[in-house]
Formats: sequence, structure tokens, C-alpha cells
Amino acid sequence: MSKVMKIAIVDDEQDMRQSISQWLALSGYDTETFASAEDALKGIGPDYPGIVITDIKMPGMDGMKFLKKLMGSDSALPVIMITGHGDVPMAVEAMRVGAFDFLEKPFNPDRMTELAKKATNARRLTLDNRALRRELSDGGQLMKKLIGASPVMERLKEDILDLGQADGHVLIDGETGTGKTLVAHALHAVGARAGKKFVLLSCSAWDEEVLAKRLFGPMQPEDTQLPAVEEARGGTLVLEDVEALSDSLQARLLSFINDQGSPAETRIVAICNMQEQDRTCEDALRSDLFYRLAALRITLPPLRQRGEDILTLFTRLSEQFAEEYGCDAPQVSAQEAAQLLQAPWPGNVRQLINLAERAVLQSRRGSGTIASLLMSDHDEMQPVMTTEGKPLKEYVEAFERMLIDNTMRRHKGSIASVMDELCLPRRTLNEKMAKYGLQRSDYL
Repeated sequence: MSKVMKIAIVDDEQDMRQSISQWLALSGYDTETFASAEDALKGIGPDYPGIVITDIKMPGMDGMKFLKKLMGSDSALPVIMITGHGDVPMAVEAMRVGAFDFLEKPFNPDRMTELAKKATNARRLTLDNRALRRELSDGGQLMKKLIGASPVMERLKEDILDLGQADGHVLIDGETGTGKTLVAHALHAVGARAGKKFVLLSCSAWDEEVLAKRLFGPMQPEDTQLPAVEEARGGTLVLEDVEALSDSLQARLLSFINDQGSPAETRIVAICNMQEQDRTCEDALRSDLFYRLAALRITLPPLRQRGEDILTLFTRLSEQFAEEYGCDAPQVSAQEAAQLLQAPWPGNVRQLINLAERAVLQSRRGSGTIASLLMSDHDEMQPVMTTEGKPLKEYVEAFERMLIDNTMRRHKGSIASVMDELCLPRRTLNEKMAKYGLQRSDYL
């Protein structure tokens, strides 16, 4: 769930510190100010929950030395440099060392807000990935993250466990929002490389020249960050949006894979996000690279194929958002459950997460319906029904399971309370719980 990011403002001029702080605070950021780089270093650690905006010219430790210290502590920390007129070459050098961007005085406050937004979004993604990596460093967390008991999800979990123990390179594909990056983390967590480096690099985030250096090097002597192939040595290198690699970078990646021999020192997990109709990962990659990566392959199931997992996921997500917003989770009616099951879900789990949050906020205000939220996800108010119908029995059973599951959670496993609320005799409740694989011990 999203949290407000901090912004550390470092400048020896008090007026400048205060004006930047006040402007960003009005934009909704949590700011803190430091009069020197030395003071700032005492409060900015490797997992600092935000970004840094710093002047370059300061007495004592200047902005460049400060930047190098920060990069040495956390190379993924976004640092925006403020430079005076005529110091642009120094700012360009700062970018090469690892700065996120720079602002030249006098700068437009709206430009600063725009940069702060981009930098905080990047930082949030980095911290989320680190938190996920820590959670998945123990393979036992796998089941908690991969929610669902549908046949396609059970097969996915089996594939992850099997391929995690294998040593070959892996290609992960599937529709947008299905959780491909989560599966990449899980593959690493359950395998022999779990205690080694896990490096994630987006191939679509940089232009070809920058990506080539970040992936293969060479890096300059002053750079604190190793190229990805070196940083991931002995561990797992995950390449998101691998289809964005140019022909020349695909050739270099193939050479890197071939030079490693077998077994590979560094495992490559390639994530493909092909969205164009009638095009596949095989179309986007050169054939020799594709077959090296796709020897082991996982294709994630779209949400619309996961049946009652949709209701299970919606329940868990709405409970999490309700806890965050300090309100009760919305109760889902039988009609709404059917609508959730029938929706086409083009955005998959990511779309479901957004819908669950909006449903909680809507419920807190006491207005709106899940159907209206589903309709608003489509530009032209298209019907929420999928083209494939399902037997009525499936809808009834999915709703029944969700209802018993929710009631057991609310009463913390109290069988008597559940029997009373649902007007069920104990034997019937026991039979239905056994039918749906619900264990009382899970709710205590």
C-alpha cells in the first residue's frame, strides 16, 4: 500500500531550504531539512524512505562528495542536484555518478514538483521490491504471496517449485498485471541461489546507451554501481521487458549467456510483456536468444481464468485496504460476487487491487456499487460480462465459499458464531468447510 515519501532537503542557505520545503509540503510531501551534508548523512540510511534534494555548492562537504557518499550507501537512492548558473557541466558529471536529475537556479517550482514525483515513484518501487525480496528470502513466504487455490494457480506454484530447483535460464510471460515480477522473486527464493544476489533491471526504463552500461558496463572508475551482470554474479539477474532490448543488446546478452557455459554462474530470468496483438515474445527476440531463455518457461494465467480466486483475492485486498483506511471492509452480495467473477479483467490482479481500494473508499463514504466501479474501468461503458458463460453452480459455490471464509475470519474461527450468523447446523457447516478446503485452524 502506498505511503507518503519523505524528501530530505540539503542546503546551507536557510531561505532556500525553507522555500523548497514549504512548496513541496503544499504538494503533499513529508519534508525534512538539513543545513549541511554532514548532518544529512546522520539521518539518511540505505533504506531511507524517500529522496534527497541537495545543493551542489556547500561549505564543508560539497554536493558531489555528498552524492558519492549516498551512492556508496544506497546506489538506488534518487538524488536531485541543485546547481547555479554555469555549473551545468558539474551537474552532468553528477548524473554520471548516479544523480537522478538536476535543477538549474533559478528553477521553476512546478518543474521541481514534477521531478520529485518521478523520483519518489521510483523510490517507492525500489523499496517495495526490497521489502518483497526480504519477505521472499524465506521460500515459506511463497504461499502467502501467491494467493489462490484454482487449478491454474496450483499448477503455477508447482512450476515455481520445480523450476526454482532447476538451474537453467527462465522466460516468464503473461498478460500485464498478472504478477510476473513476483514470480521471478519466488523462483529465486525457492532455489539454491536464495541466499545470493537478486538483481532486477528494467530494459524499457533507459535509452540504449545507458541500458548497455547499466547491463554490461564498462562503468567509469568513479561509479559506485556495478553493471548488472557483475552485481548479479553467482545469483539471479531478472530482466523486465526483455523484448525492449535492441538487436545489438540481444546479441550481447546471448554472448554473455553462451560464455557462461553450463551450469550458468548467473541465472537469467527474462520477463516478457508483449501487449501488441498477434505478436509474441518469440516474435520480439532473435530466435537463438529466445530458445536459450525459453528452455524453461512459465506463462502466468490471466485473472479471468482463476475462478473463485477472484473472490478470495478481493476479500484479502479489501481487508488490507480497510485496515489501512481505518474502516470496515465492504460486504459483497451474491450479485456483486457474480459480477466480479464475470468481469473480463484486462488489467488482471493489478486492476483488482485498484478496484478493491476504490471499493473500500466508496464503502467508507456509504455510496456506490462494485458494478459501477467495474463499468468505470472501461472507456465506453462496455458490459462487464465475459463472452464465456459459466454454470450457475460455479457462481453459487464460489459465493458460498467466500461467505463462509469471510464469516470465519470475522469471528476468528468461532464455529458457534458462524453457525449462528449463517443459520447453519454444525454438520452442514463442517461438510461445506471440508468441500471448500477451509480449515478452522487458519482463522484462530
